[in-house]
Amino acid sequence: MHLDWTALGQVTAVSIGATVAVVVVFALGVLGLARLEGAREDRGGTSALGLGQAALCFLACAAVVAYGIYLIVPQFH
Repeated sequence: MHLDWTALGQVTAVSIGATVAVVVVFALGVLGLARLEGAREDRGGTSALGLGQAALCFLACAAVVAYGIYLIVPQFH
């Protein structure tokens, strides 16, 4: 049995990189929600920047999840 250790290492690196990227983007979305709540408490208004940041980050996370499901489920191909 022959293992291609280089390919295994590449898959591992890409998997870890993608996981860290999604976690960072999700954390930035949570930060956007925190800015939104902070603006509501401080000024009684809303922060368009925080809301936009949260929406874009959570949309990106949802797109990554949807793409993963697309790749896993053969009926979608």
